[in-house]
Amino acid sequence: MESQRNILLIGLLFVSFLLWQQWQTDKNPQPVATESSVVASTVTDAHSADVPDADSALPEAVTASKELISVTTDQLNLKINPVGGDIVYSALMGHKLEQDKEEPFVLLQQTKDIFYISQSGLIGRNGIDSSTKGRAHFSSQSQAYTLADGQDTLEIPLSYVADNGVTYTKVFTLHRGKFDIDVEYRINNTSAEQLQVQMYGQIKHSIKKSESSMMMPTYRGAAFSTADTRYEKYSFEDMADKNLDKKTLGGWAAMLQHYFVSAWVPPANDQNTIFSSVSAGGLANIGFRGAVYDIAPGTEQTISAQFYVGPKDQEALSAISESLNLVVDYGFLWWLAIPIHWLLMFYQSFVGNWGVAIILITLTVRGMLYPLTKAQYTSMAKMRNLQPKLQDMKERFGDDRQKMGQAMMELYKKEKVNPMGGCLPILLQMPIFIALYWVLLESYELRHAPFMLWITDLSVQDPYYVLPLLMGVSMFAMQKMQPMAPTMDPMQQKMMQWMPVIFTVFFLWFPAGLVLYWLVGNLVAITQQKIIYAGLEKKGLK
Repeated sequence: MESQRNILLIGLLFVSFLLWQQWQTDKNPQPVATESSVVASTVTDAHSADVPDADSALPEAVTASKELISVTTDQLNLKINPVGGDIVYSALMGHKLEQDKEEPFVLLQQTKDIFYISQSGLIGRNGIDSSTKGRAHFSSQSQAYTLADGQDTLEIPLSYVADNGVTYTKVFTLHRGKFDIDVEYRINNTSAEQLQVQMYGQIKHSIKKSESSMMMPTYRGAAFSTADTRYEKYSFEDMADKNLDKKTLGGWAAMLQHYFVSAWVPPANDQNTIFSSVSAGGLANIGFRGAVYDIAPGTEQTISAQFYVGPKDQEALSAISESLNLVVDYGFLWWLAIPIHWLLMFYQSFVGNWGVAIILITLTVRGMLYPLTKAQYTSMAKMRNLQPKLQDMKERFGDDRQKMGQAMMELYKKEKVNPMGGCLPILLQMPIFIALYWVLLESYELRHAPFMLWITDLSVQDPYYVLPLLMGVSMFAMQKMQPMAPTMDPMQQKMMQWMPVIFTVFFLWFPAGLVLYWLVGNLVAITQQKIIYAGLEKKGLK
């Protein structure tokens, strides 16, 4: 197969891949909630088993905003509402909202544009939170807690005394260098009756329209895990169509967006229920209900779960739950993307520059494929040498395709030529390219990662389009090195002439890191072609 046709094939495959991704997004349009509808709704979902609905608590939460408890560590700045003890704000201290500004990236928040909070509480016969009675009002010894220098752990205890005299202490424990939070309920049953309670954790998110595009198909919505399903997305539309109600050992529930995630992870050995709902006001909710605990009179009981709010750090997420790292979704080529991500991290740890690490990955991939690339160009050279004979066959057999096909197969067999030999390297490069595309798209480490000069963020497009234009020039140079076959019809010739332009236009909006990979790959391919062609000339094949 001619090299030009190979380039055309890879172009069509990749464009088809992008169109398929966008079709997957477009076929599931998501409703958009307004601020007024969020505040107005007071509907409680039956599947939440008396879990308080955030819509009804919203006015109270906003009113109490002046009493919010501030918590600051090296990684997080949180605000906790004493009404219910909900986390209503989280700023990620080591992650900027914009690269050239000091303002931190905010994940959980309550603004006019978005309502995104984390709730937890106790329900059941002796629960202190319900959709009818409201939320527990906790007291705190301080309005501000800060992780001091040399301190590794910070505890924020909130206390509530029920009418029957039972003391409920809700404790948030944060750790230096971590984004996960231990949430505990310490219950001291000083009453004369046996108590029965059940912990829940839920994430409330105003439904947002997808911001993905054909070039950046990012996902914003929910996901969950059970003992039977390690990872499954559950979009806002899925949540509107059907409530989750899955009983499982362990499991977790999360809200995802580009580079960041919030997730509730109940104890792995407890029997939990993963649930979801969408209120009439337009708030999507996903969470868990934990095991039911019986607390005898005169005894104490601790019930806990973990809440993560931060970047999609695979190592940190795996430490909480073995399947939570799957929120870094590499798609169907995850098995290829994972080693590519590992290799990218390995190279970066040595060179300290993500752009250089991408270049090293390109050299590694091209080096591994060199034997196949050499076989490709050798096959192409043999095919070119057969062009006069193939043209003669075409003239002799005319429109008799059967005889033409038989004669061609006999010729290939005689000359020991594999007509598909030029396709294999292309078919192998395509999955690698798509896997790297997902790695660059999903790996939070590349967010705001600089390369050199004007490329200050490899996760977004080149602001001056220099890399895409250079990539187009490199494709044009590769095309000139491989003259078009005389048997190629005029339509194919015109398409091939326009391929560098078409690819350049597509790559204008690609992340700079991906364009860098493709550009360096082209430069390596040009060098390899010259080396291989020089060897073929000595054999009289070119």
